[in-house]
Parts: sequence; structure tokens; C-alpha cells
Amino acid sequence: MLAGGGSTRFGSDKLAVLVEGIPLLHHPILRLAEVCREVLVVVAPGREDPALPLAAPARVVHDATEDQGPLAGVLAGLTETSTDWALVVGGDMPDVRTAVLLEMLRVAGEAGTDAVALQVADGPLPLPLVLRSAPARDAAHALLHSGDRRLRALLDALRTAVIDETTWVRLDPGRATLRDIDQPGDLER
Repeated sequence: MLAGGGSTRFGSDKLAVLVEGIPLLHHPILRLAEVCREVLVVVAPGREDPALPLAAPARVVHDATEDQGPLAGVLAGLTETSTDWALVVGGDMPDVRTAVLLEMLRVAGEAGTDAVALQVADGPLPLPLVLRSAPARDAAHALLHSGDRRLRALLDALRTAVIDETTWVRLDPGRATLRDIDQPGDLER
């Protein structure tokens, strides 16, 4: 899970803001814990470790470099994982739906590709994302060394299967999985 941003648009540490009585960060951790044996929370270097929910097998990983964006955060997580597949969400995505994550993992197991993304009208989304760890780690490393820090570039560099919008919206009719919190007004539903 990516939790290394500076919350500049929010104005304070958005991941600590209470949403439905628990910190924003805990929501996606708890959803990931429903489908993953371990949750890695990637934070910026030097940042204090956030409080993690006791009910989830989660640990904090620090990004190696400051201000390199989400692709560097993905690489930090992939470097620390021991699994063949990694499921990536943002720490500011409180409404990720378990059914959508399970469908992404199912497609990953069947598609013979290196990544799985959700499709919308504008194309595949960079989050949430399922990645085959080894090829994604290699591709992320190469992209960062070439100066490309975009998470979307990782999708272009890998063989990516997309789940069409009709299929995943059937599992999440309100499209809540895509909700992310960037500004205080985003907390209002």
C-alpha cells in the first residue's frame, strides 16, 4: 500500500484523519488484509511509522528516496515482498471493495500477464493494481533510472490485463473502489 505522499493538497496528515471512527489509512489496510497474507505500508524515508490496525498483518516499509513518487513507492514494496503477486492500493482509498480485489487476483492467476488494472473510459487506472512481483520490480527499476516516475508507465511497460468497466462495476456499483481522498472536501460522501 502506498502511503508516502505529503498530503499537501489536504493540508495535514490525511492518513491520520478519522473516517467512520478509525484513521483513513486503516480502511485500505483492513480490506487488503482480507485477501493478502501480509500488507506492506510504504511510507516516505524519515517519516514516522503510522499506527497500524492490530487486526491486520501489516508492517511499514520505508521508501529508499524522497520525492520520487508512487512508482518508487511501488518499487520499495516490491523489493520487500516475498510473494509472486502484489496488490497495490493507495493509503487514501478508504472504500476499496474486497470483491473487486478478489476479481483482480482471479484475473491475475488466469491471464498469463504481469499486471492487472481496472478499465475506465480514459483507459486503465494505475490504482488499484495487481503486479507480478519480479517483472514489475525490474520494470519499475528501469523506469526510475530512465527518469520516468509515472505509475501509468509501469502499466505500459508490463503485459497488462484490464478488467472491463462493466465487469468490475457489477462488483462495485457505486464505484467506491476508486474513491481517494486528496482534499478535505473529498471526505464528504
